[in-house]
Order: sequence, then C-alpha cells, then structure tokens
Amino acid sequence: MCYYTQQNASIENLKRRFNAELDNEETFLQSDFINGFSHPNIPIILNSSPHLITTDYTWGLLPSWAKDIEFRKNTLNARIETIDEKASFKNITHNRCLIIASAYYEWHWNDQKGKSKEKYQINSQDDEIFTFAGLYSSWTDPLTDQIKNTYTMVTTKANDLMQYIHNHKLRMPIMLKRQDESAWLDQSVKIENFAFPYQGNLIGFQI
Repeated sequence: MCYYTQQNASIENLKRRFNAELDNEETFLQSDFINGFSHPNIPIILNSSPHLITTDYTWGLLPSWAKDIEFRKNTLNARIETIDEKASFKNITHNRCLIIASAYYEWHWNDQKGKSKEKYQINSQDDEIFTFAGLYSSWTDPLTDQIKNTYTMVTTKANDLMQYIHNHKLRMPIMLKRQDESAWLDQSVKIENFAFPYQGNLIGFQI
C-alpha cells in the first residue's frame, strides 16, 4: 500500500506540466514528505475539470454513506482488483482523478515482523512530476451538513522492483505513464486496463 508521498514541485511547474490553472494558491501543498494519515490536501486533477488543479480534496475517501469522518483512515488506498466490489468505491469508479507527486516512499522489511526496515524513495524515470490513479467523492457530514471532498489512491500488485522494496504487502500504487493520464480520466476506459501488470517507468533507491 502507499501512504507516504512527496510533492515538491512549484505552482508554476505544475501549471506548465498539466497545462492547467490552480484553484487556490493559499492551500497549495508543497512538501518533501507527506503522511497520508494526516489527510493532506495534495493537489489533484478531476476528470470533471481536467484543466484545473484543485487543492480542495483531502486524502482518505469518505463514501456518501459514511457515518463520521474517522472512516477515511480506512480508504487511503483502493485495491484495483476489488474496486467494483467494495461498497466504498463501486459507485464512484467514474469519478477519476490524477494525484500529483514527485516521489513516494515504501519500506523494505529485513525480518518477518518488520522490526528492522529500510526506507526507499521511488521516483519516475521519465518525469520529475508524475501522477497516481485516484478516485474522488464528496461527503456531507450528517451532524453539520458540511461538505467534505476526498479521494483515494488506487493500488495494484507490485512489479518486480516493488516486490523487492515493498516485500511485506507486495503492493504498489498505480503510477501513471504521462501518455495514459488522459485515458485514466476517461470514464469510458475500463479500470481493469490499469491493473497489474500496468506500471510506470519507476526507480527506487534507499535513503
């Protein structure tokens, strides 16, 4: 699974990379280490507005039926193999987004219980700025009627490199090739087209 990323690109670089505008510079997140469990508002691009980079969505998807906000800790990731079956995701597979990043992090376990670990940073070999496949949703707090926009990162089986690095879970996020970003946003393209062995051109190194 993937819970830790990096997004260190500037606003101007993102605008050029995606040929898009940013909705709010004040809430723009730029960080070398982002913890998904803090539910950050990493910049994303929605298929409903592909020429806009939005900062109004937080990591950890809240389905419309969630009783409270705590549910989002369970939905940082969505397994592509079961995405059409899980109640949290099956009704929003048409709500696709690009989650913007410059790297992500995983840990290699040196023993069966993970008492000894080595941290790896994974980057794209093709682009300094790349994207993960994601799904998004909007949730209304039943107590306050406040609307919260959220997203999840879609994962698949690990490729050879990630089987070594992420040797505990044997999973990896779907790190999109640049030429496939528009296809992911196209809801007419079947999601299973991006399942294993789909993989971006990535490189990992111990830090």
